[in-house]
Amino acid sequence: MSLQSELLTTAKQAQKAARFLSVVSTEEKNKAIKTMAKELLKHSKAIIAANKLDVQSAKKEKRNSAFIDRLSLDLSGIKKMSDDLIAVADLADPVSEVIKTWQRPNGLVLSKVRVPLGVIGIIYESRPNVTSDCAGLCLKTGNAVILRGGKESIHSNQAIYKVISLALRKTGFPQGCISLIQTTDRQAVNELLKLNDYIDLIIPRGGESLIRGVVENSLIPVIKHYKGICHIYVDKYADFAMAQAVAFNAKVQRPSTCNAMECLLVHADIALDFLPEMVKHLRKSGVEIRGCAKTAKLIPGIKLASNQDYATEYLDLILSVKIVSSLKQAVDHIAKYGSKHSEAIITENLRNGTSFLKSVDAACVYLNASTRFTDGNQFGLGAEIGVSTDKLHARGPMGLVELTTYKYVIIGNGQIRT
Repeated sequence: MSLQSELLTTAKQAQKAARFLSVVSTEEKNKAIKTMAKELLKHSKAIIAANKLDVQSAKKEKRNSAFIDRLSLDLSGIKKMSDDLIAVADLADPVSEVIKTWQRPNGLVLSKVRVPLGVIGIIYESRPNVTSDCAGLCLKTGNAVILRGGKESIHSNQAIYKVISLALRKTGFPQGCISLIQTTDRQAVNELLKLNDYIDLIIPRGGESLIRGVVENSLIPVIKHYKGICHIYVDKYADFAMAQAVAFNAKVQRPSTCNAMECLLVHADIALDFLPEMVKHLRKSGVEIRGCAKTAKLIPGIKLASNQDYATEYLDLILSVKIVSSLKQAVDHIAKYGSKHSEAIITENLRNGTSFLKSVDAACVYLNASTRFTDGNQFGLGAEIGVSTDKLHARGPMGLVELTTYKYVIIGNGQIRT
């Protein structure tokens, strides 16, 4: 069978499974998801063994530490995958929720009701946990899903998918509910993106080049985020201890994630008192500082930041720093270099904080908190399917509700239009 024919068959099976899922009860979906969680733990040794093959390949290819971190799985990682599935099962099911009901003068009763999107294609790179996260979220919302992971995590994805497939069989769900494209042939993605008669939505998760490639070639609607260039602005009215703790957490706690801080903005009035100690704290954890000319005068020996640095998502222990003269200059810098993902201000001045929250265009804006909270689990949404920086149809962490659409249900008793 040719690659094109194989993908077409997969898409047709998924479309058929989507019809099955549209009428499955919440209890049945929850049982399947919890069985997936149980089987992940039961087969953890096989998954870890498969993951080691991927990690070894990545090390041979001299991938950086951030890449290895995203790729690696251990028992605690698999337990988290299992826990996330259980959390999804325990959440309220948005499908069939009546958003609004009203009656027209002619007696027609109209209801706006949540329904699944249908078939979702998810294209992702090195994070193997995406395989189980997306499977659980899509199943809960009654969507069939076609998964296409990157070649760098192929062994991990195949092992996880094998376990998920076993759980589906045990609970009586057709295999087309969750599919994995197991070839590493790049042409598979291009062929998948042409199947707009069978697939309703594409969600790419990965590097900017992957996402741009998907957007440019897809005949199917795409929800995306290109990158996470997140800023923290330390206002002149900031509490220094809070600002240091929040900025340190946002950069160091897990620098390989899209919600990590990539640029620190500091008001000029406090730079002399705040920055030297802040940089000292960051450097102790191995953070390389790249700063503007004013920052370089305060912190001798640092690398001067270029415009390219301010436009870069490092995903590593590297931080751009810029001293700004006002809140407006901080907001302007974010507007120029930010990626509309997550932005934060640290200030004790409520007026400045409110102004920042209103004027910054991003999916998530924070007052006195770390950008690292931009995550479906942290928001109480269960495992997320991604963080959208689009404005339509979803924005920010995408949980269950964002994987549904709605339809109008109209009940009459013989009305005709005149």
